[in-house]
Amino acid sequence: MISTLPNSTSVDLSRVRLSIRSLQPQLVEWRRHLHQKPELGFQEKLTNEFIVQKLQEWGIEHQTGIAQTGIVAIIEGQGTGDKGLGIGDKSSQSPIPKVLAIRADMDALPIQELNEVPYRSQHDGIMHACGHDGHTTIALGTAYYLHKHRESFAGTVKMIFQPAEESPGGAKPMIDAGVLKNPNVDAIIGLHLWNNLPLGTVGVRAGALMAATEIFQCTILGKGGHGAMPHQTVDSVVVAAQIVNALQTIVARNVNPIDSAVVTVGELHAGTKWNVIADTAKMSGTVRYFNPAFEGFFKQRIEQIIAGICQSHGASYDFEYYPHYPPTINDAGMAEFVRSVAEQVIETPAGIVPECQTMGGEDMSFFLREVPGCYFFLGSANPEKGLAYPHHHPRFDFDETALLMGVEIFVRCVEKFLSLP
Repeated sequence: MISTLPNSTSVDLSRVRLSIRSLQPQLVEWRRHLHQKPELGFQEKLTNEFIVQKLQEWGIEHQTGIAQTGIVAIIEGQGTGDKGLGIGDKSSQSPIPKVLAIRADMDALPIQELNEVPYRSQHDGIMHACGHDGHTTIALGTAYYLHKHRESFAGTVKMIFQPAEESPGGAKPMIDAGVLKNPNVDAIIGLHLWNNLPLGTVGVRAGALMAATEIFQCTILGKGGHGAMPHQTVDSVVVAAQIVNALQTIVARNVNPIDSAVVTVGELHAGTKWNVIADTAKMSGTVRYFNPAFEGFFKQRIEQIIAGICQSHGASYDFEYYPHYPPTINDAGMAEFVRSVAEQVIETPAGIVPECQTMGGEDMSFFLREVPGCYFFLGSANPEKGLAYPHHHPRFDFDETALLMGVEIFVRCVEKFLSLP
């Protein structure tokens, strides 16, 4: 089903410089090449080779093999004079940032593409259904432009091409490998093409943008038997059903209504036949929240509920809990910085959208825990062209006009952050 969005309007590209608008055919070509060759997390070998080939062709310094398939490219500005006004603080008492990182994820999803387009996925069962092919393309276009115009900024830009955002997560391994060091990164930005917003809009806000992602699995261990003789059994299905219902009370009765949180049981499997009481029931689910104070809380509370219900029925359980990604929290200064830049590029009635939070998760969160930064949404849906299917849908696609808009925003962020006197 196509997501509900306001009808797109004609996007004014007059604020996008001609030299970036002229890159659009190449951006589309690169994006469609990547779209046809999607790869899962830590398997992005073809994607890696394509990026490295371009960086070598342009003469951009880079290092590959970081966290398996990750790449970092370094672009040194050739402007002279004082380096960087940072996030707008011109006080001589404040340290002046000199290194800005731009992050782009590269991986695809295990989804069979249903789009009938010439550039559809050539890898069976794998698809760029979340726009990461666009993110990689925007980063490549930004690197190309900045390398050609090194005189326009003073300082260093570090382009981070990250694997495995969807799973199991490539940001933390890249950080552990030292991607934010040598030179030390002062701030980081990144974007997500977003089909929940129409083309010509930017979603940016200070504080929590995306939620923490945590995963739990539980096996209820009962006692099987005949469906006609329940008194001889411990019915794992009955126990599991009560647990599923009780878990919904956590958000309803343990979380401050001012906060937002979600507990979802997404899988429940039990039984082999209609007249057999199942001895085991397996369930798994996810927890989402914005407030970092909840770290560790849900694991404890979920197990308390499971343990109590199992004890009351004479069942036992196995329980596993995995903190996946922390909340994606934008630095207030960097969010204002990105908003101020986006306002100079985006000129549509909707414009800048601050109310853009989502319970989706992102491992950009690990970068934002290390250095000040901002992750933002770039509207990419165009219902008039049928390009409004939601992320992770087998017919997901986006308006490629967003590619050049993304390059323009990134370039302006660099020029302002590492501005010349």
